[in-house]
Amino acid sequence: MDYTFGGKYRLEEEIANGGCGSVFLGVHTVAGKEVAIKLEPAVSSKNNTNSPLRQESKIYKTLMGGTGVPWIMWSGRQGDYNVMVIDLLGPSLEDLFKMCNRHFSLKTVLLLADQLISRIEFIHNHNLVHRDIKPANFVMGTGKAAHMVNVIDFGLAKKFRDSKTSAHIPYKQDDYHGVGTSLFAAINTHLGVESSRRDDLESLAYMLIYFLRGTLPWRKIRAPNTPPPPPSPTPSNPEPSAIPPQHYNPVSATWDLIRDAKLEAEPLLTVGLPPEFDILYRYARGLEFDDLPDYAGLRALFRGLAERVGVEYDAVFDWTVPKASSDRRGHAETGSYAKTGMEIVGRWSCSGVWALAQSFKMPTRAGGANCNRMERIAVPRISVDCRSIRHSIRGTQVERPP
Repeated sequence: MDYTFGGKYRLEEEIANGGCGSVFLGVHTVAGKEVAIKLEPAVSSKNNTNSPLRQESKIYKTLMGGTGVPWIMWSGRQGDYNVMVIDLLGPSLEDLFKMCNRHFSLKTVLLLADQLISRIEFIHNHNLVHRDIKPANFVMGTGKAAHMVNVIDFGLAKKFRDSKTSAHIPYKQDDYHGVGTSLFAAINTHLGVESSRRDDLESLAYMLIYFLRGTLPWRKIRAPNTPPPPPSPTPSNPEPSAIPPQHYNPVSATWDLIRDAKLEAEPLLTVGLPPEFDILYRYARGLEFDDLPDYAGLRALFRGLAERVGVEYDAVFDWTVPKASSDRRGHAETGSYAKTGMEIVGRWSCSGVWALAQSFKMPTRAGGANCNRMERIAVPRISVDCRSIRHSIRGTQVERPP
């Protein structure tokens, strides 16, 4: 195999590997600039039109030039491989999350949320849904752009609207489900509903909650590799039958279990977090299939929270400040939601939250129109004991003024 692609990009060591191909470090042979080279085995057909990597490169070219979208230097077929040469960027949000001991401060989450909403809006404005919104698919820039969040991996992206007529794809639901990553997939995706803009926003809500809590209740759920035993007999079904092995798919079964866990945990998923995260989640869940989300309103929602708790948009993230220094900055920036399990949040007005919730046509979990402040909120840690989702979320206490 020729280890130089496009005549000037030399292949170096592998840096990532997945089901759709491998990513290598590359170097421009003249300029010496480092790049990322994504390889996919080419199919035998001459036109090679069904190549996921070729489809992904087309999407990148459609989005290229937008803020937070990597630049493609070269793409094509060479030898036995489809190749895409793209900007080499920084670590993913998942990598940084692990580096920060699986917890981001409220400040970092708010800084990220502002950019993440904009990236998703940009994708949607180009008639596409990403369908795999998760921390691993957002990477930070490098050098002077180290503060910028970039969106990557459009291997599952799909058009939801005709670019010429603006006609939205029709609603449909089938038995197939499992598009994307089960940890962050929208509930409608689990149900086999065609993906639309609302689902990317629901996945974003799961991401932000994940960053604050350090986990999600269904994170460790896995179905057994073999079919479960038949259920116990009941009067209506005295002789229940087991699932035949040939009809059992552990991957599909895992998606079903996670779907049930998401539905079970839904009422308490955002308990103890600032109400804005509950509003985002329920706003996404409440959108109709072809609704246009209010991206600007969502950005304003989180910017209002930032103003209330004293967070500045100064591009200083958890990973850019020594922990000791960050701790001295005060609770608003370190924001230990879910870090200790029962962290006390100071007084803050929720009247602004209520007004924004009303603009989104929903009640806020924080209280009704008469709610003007919440004094003490005990932030619960959500257990990931998969055996009993119903009892996995510990109680929380909210004290209000008389």
